[in-house]
Amino acid sequence: MSQSCSIEKCVRTSRGLCDCCQQNLCLQHLNEHNVLLISQLNPLTDEINALEDRLKTLNIQNTISNSRQKIEEWRQDCYKTIDSIFEQKCQELDQLIKEKICQQREELNRVHLKISELINAQETTRKDIDSLTSTIRQLETNMNNIEQTCFTINTRPLIIDETFILIKKTTKPELDLSTLSPVYRTIHHSNGDFYSITCNVRYLLIHQHPNLCLVDGEMKIAKQTLWSYGAIHDMCWSSTLDRFIVLGKKNIFLINENTMSIDNAYAIQEQEWLSCTCSDTVLFTSTNTYGSSIMEFTLLPAIELIREWKYPLTCSRDEGINDILFNNGNLALMVTNDSKKSLRIELRYAKTLDRIWILELNIKCTQDVAFRCCSLTSNEWLIVDYETGRLIQITKDGKVKKTIQYNPSPYRAILFDVQDYKTIIFTELISSMTFIYDSTLLVCAFKNGEHFITLSTHIRTMNHFSFDEDQD
Repeated sequence: MSQSCSIEKCVRTSRGLCDCCQQNLCLQHLNEHNVLLISQLNPLTDEINALEDRLKTLNIQNTISNSRQKIEEWRQDCYKTIDSIFEQKCQELDQLIKEKICQQREELNRVHLKISELINAQETTRKDIDSLTSTIRQLETNMNNIEQTCFTINTRPLIIDETFILIKKTTKPELDLSTLSPVYRTIHHSNGDFYSITCNVRYLLIHQHPNLCLVDGEMKIAKQTLWSYGAIHDMCWSSTLDRFIVLGKKNIFLINENTMSIDNAYAIQEQEWLSCTCSDTVLFTSTNTYGSSIMEFTLLPAIELIREWKYPLTCSRDEGINDILFNNGNLALMVTNDSKKSLRIELRYAKTLDRIWILELNIKCTQDVAFRCCSLTSNEWLIVDYETGRLIQITKDGKVKKTIQYNPSPYRAILFDVQDYKTIIFTELISSMTFIYDSTLLVCAFKNGEHFITLSTHIRTMNHFSFDEDQD
């Protein structure tokens, strides 16, 4: 038996259940409800358009103007303090010389008066003449001393460090591995590609044979240039140089993202490099050998070697540094032990290499592939365990926070475009690079020469801890 429309006073037969009100309605009222729902889309469109317009017209300088004003006030106060001390010390100098001049003037007046008295009296003695002559000679000496006065000025440099101004950054949300979203977009790799990758806030830098390519946030190649300098072992970004740094087997190259020019900045002869990372002032590289060294370079005015940290400070003779990563004044090291086939992560002070904490990982190193780590928000770390297909999140104090399985098996991870929380994963199943939204992570992996990406990729094979960049 047919059912009547649920609308009061409507006698028409019900034709279906309305999705919005969950009532059985006739065709006319179903259409009316549908029109009502559609009409509500227009205000939503207006709201999203308004938000887009606000974003387009957002003035960053206005946003930070108050903060900049406070810093400017601090600077002006410092200038006033320096000027005040300067004026005070100048007045002290003036006062010292004025006192000597005043004493000299008083003595000159006294002698001048004595001579005038003797002249007026028209009477003097040899003793008076000798005394006046001696006094005048002394006054002449005093005048010479005044004219040649030299003060010893002892100053100390004004030491101002960064702690004089503390800027509290907005706390970034912590990464939740359980919220990794599905694949958003993919880039395929081909035979001949080197699988190193890095990023700045604008682009990913990847190699697609025969070119180095800059990939934008929509996974489209924005710029490219021919790469003819051999294997690429690692990449990183230097905000100080405003350049990408590409680590070859024995060379350091600088890539200008605007012109895509390639400059050979440094070369070594005896050793080979494996990984690199940058602070604001220093480039760190690790060597491709057991008993790995960490080499430290200046960035400005030129890339020049400062020091080489060697074993046993860096690691044992039978250990190798797979990866090195700088974050917030510290260096994270991924270290493998050849005899134990074990893996650990260490956090060290970048300036001294003193160990902050160490975490032995329950991972058996059975494959000849380097292990990589990734820095996360809140000074946390992510380890990509390709052996068992896991992502391991490490807290800032060196404890395991969360572990998840990730399929396809991941290889490497890195943050890219943190504001929009985009992720790239390099996986085992297909040769591709893939964006994942609603995340801050990039994971990579490989299998049978095929690759898939989620934020950054470095694929290398290992032979007695000698890594070479695979091209297929």
